[in-house]
Amino acid sequence: MSSSGLDISQLSDSERAGLETYIAVTGQDPLEAIPLLRRSEWNVQIAISKFFDGEGPDPVEEARAALNTPPPRPTRQTQNLLSDDLRAQFSPSTRSAEPAPRIATQSEDQPVYRPPFILALLFTPLNLLYRLLYSSFRLFGSLFPFLPRLFNTTASPALHGSRRNTNGRRPLGPKDTAARFIREFEEEYGTNSIGFLENGYNMALEKAHRDLKLLLVVLLAPEHDDTHGWVRDTLLSREVTDFVTDPQNDILVWGGNIQDSEAYQVSNSLRCTKFPFAAAVVHTPSVSSTAMSVVARIPGTTSPAEFVAKLRTAIAQNKEPLEGIRATRAEQQASRSLREQQDSAYERSLAIDRERARQRREAEAARQREEQEAAERQAAEEKRMQDLQQWRQWRAQSIAEEPGPDAKDAVRISVRLPSGERVIRKFEPEASIDDLYAFVECYEILKEPVEGAATVSKPDGFEHQYGFRLVSPMPRVVYEVGAGGSIRDQIGRGGNLLVEPINDESEDEEEAEEDS
Repeated sequence: MSSSGLDISQLSDSERAGLETYIAVTGQDPLEAIPLLRRSEWNVQIAISKFFDGEGPDPVEEARAALNTPPPRPTRQTQNLLSDDLRAQFSPSTRSAEPAPRIATQSEDQPVYRPPFILALLFTPLNLLYRLLYSSFRLFGSLFPFLPRLFNTTASPALHGSRRNTNGRRPLGPKDTAARFIREFEEEYGTNSIGFLENGYNMALEKAHRDLKLLLVVLLAPEHDDTHGWVRDTLLSREVTDFVTDPQNDILVWGGNIQDSEAYQVSNSLRCTKFPFAAAVVHTPSVSSTAMSVVARIPGTTSPAEFVAKLRTAIAQNKEPLEGIRATRAEQQASRSLREQQDSAYERSLAIDRERARQRREAEAARQREEQEAAERQAAEEKRMQDLQQWRQWRAQSIAEEPGPDAKDAVRISVRLPSGERVIRKFEPEASIDDLYAFVECYEILKEPVEGAATVSKPDGFEHQYGFRLVSPMPRVVYEVGAGGSIRDQIGRGGNLLVEPINDESEDEEEAEEDS
């Protein structure tokens, strides 16, 4: 697969899911994770193993290179096998670059297989015989330590797997196994401040790599004679516990009982030949960007001073590279935080601008709406005034002429207009109150009649309402237009009236007076 393109949007759904799983486990940057996943054919398990164990040579690429490279010319070279072996044994660079192995453990969700009761009963004699032989072999192996190492080197992986979990201990998942080890350790030696990690060995490696801390692996064999004394005198001594729990040393502790499958596999992977056993594992960037290496081994019984000295040496040798990685990560985190703050500030500024734009749009819409409503009100008022004027002209046409001086039954009415002008006019006795109101309403038109004016029709859809009332001052009597009746019946043969305009405030005051 080509590794030139690093655009995450071009990945398929399965590749994105694999990338998310890989980043969640390793915490590696996506730009570095994608090439490694591509080299692993997007196999997440293989990529994670390469991340923690280091990426070894590619046999396919080596084969291609061998085909394209001519065979080297044979040369004779004299070697001192003894000096080479001693140099390889005591060279610190060789010992410090040894990769820390990862092991295959039982999944947390994997169910434990239990044979049927009848088969278990039938094979009970064979199981007891096997346990007897296995216990004898372990005792024989403790007397001759080179035999277990030789057997571990020559035995097949299938035989190694058959030796696990033959001591009657129930196989559990890595996390439950770690919890059981911690519980048994505290029951045996009491509460302590070591702080064993309550998870599997692989997760401990991942945590140590992610946090850039030294992982102290402690493997115990309960049946070994030196285990209890070493734990009480060395591991739980004040000097060791203070050093291990000191936050400045950045030490994580993982422990295991070799009677458990996981701890047994760890002991084989670390080539443990003597118990009790401890090893220091740390990230070594000089080997690769993902390598976890065993930088110190502490086999057998050691004094607290010697134990602490070896750990201090391992920390001192790897402190500078780890500090460099911490500084790089801190710089990346600071850049990421700054970028997030800038993005957050930009989003806040963008939100403020959006809010201001929304308020401007709403204000503009409200202004336009008010202008439209004002224009509509003005148009309606103009239309009302036109209809009112047309109604006045139409109504003035239907008002009867004033009776002459010969009319003896005419009703004489004196009306004081709001302008202060007093108008005196005679009306027929049978004229209605509405005629009196119409005369007052149309007085301006009747005062200056236009000769030859065309007949005006009543405006369509216009409902006229008088904006005044006629009131007799002494005593105060209101002559409502809706009361009906003739002028003679309501007012008598004559009267003095006032034109009183009607408005909302006067109506409210009158309603309050009537209610009281």
